Amino acid sequence: MTSQDLYRIRDFVPDFDAIAAEFAERSRALSAETNVLADLRYGSRTREVLDVILPEHPKAGAPLHVFVHGGYWRSGEKENYRFVAKPVLAAGGVAAFIEYDLMPGTRLNVLVDQVRRSVLWLQHHAGDFDADCRRLTVSGHSAGAHLASYLAATGSSETREPSLPSIQGVLFLSGIYDLSGIPNSFLRDEAQMTAAEANAWSPLTSSQHPCSRRIVAYGGDETTPFHDQAMQFQAVLASKNEKAELLAAPGFNHMSVVLDLADPDGLIGRTLHDLVAEKVPNV
Repeated sequence: MTSQDLYRIRDFVPDFDAIAAEFAERSRALSAETNVLADLRYGSRTREVLDVILPEHPKAGAPLHVFVHGGYWRSGEKENYRFVAKPVLAAGGVAAFIEYDLMPGTRLNVLVDQVRRSVLWLQHHAGDFDADCRRLTVSGHSAGAHLASYLAATGSSETREPSLPSIQGVLFLSGIYDLSGIPNSFLRDEAQMTAAEANAWSPLTSSQHPCSRRIVAYGGDETTPFHDQAMQFQAVLASKNEKAELLAAPGFNHMSVVLDLADPDGLIGRTLHDLVAEKVPNV
């Protein structure tokens, strides 16, 4: 088996479809019992929308947390990840779930730009949801972690500094930080990522900007690329004197690790809760 095959998650998660169905079901259940502001528009394109989930007892100055879903840049719907809001709501936070266009119909640089603009929109409108724009944190899973990294980084091919939000902390979960193996992987036809895109948008070779806290997490039962790249990304950040914590969740694969993220009592879910609950200086 080639290293590229290790990206084909279905081959290593026998209950892949059952877990995906659980994502959707848990999200429907949470949506039915919470106040969801759906499909708020941050841009003019069809998928430039986001959802905001409010805590049961909103308080002015609440933290705001944004989640970026995965799907290897070519699939995924924000509605199926709303269940990740549980640790955020438990911390008294406002949870936001952003949508973006998909490859191969849209190029990777557009996806990066959409994620940046959506979070900038949320930061600007935080007060509309009784949230404090200074208490902004982000998490992302898989391709979502990759995209989230560019909220505090500049791609190697970007010729000018991008407009970026001010983020207090970010939790990267099971991210892909070296894209060099993607163009020739099983995603060749599904995403059609070019070698030039992979080179331009690999976090390992991008310029990282200061961020108060970064957590690089992964599941203990994930395939080798996710282990190796998490450690490499954390090492790159540390080499630039950027605070970056490495967190492994034993017993979880690339899909089930999201269930742990959504569990306020889980290893990663508790970490998310605590990240959201953190105060910023003089707040």
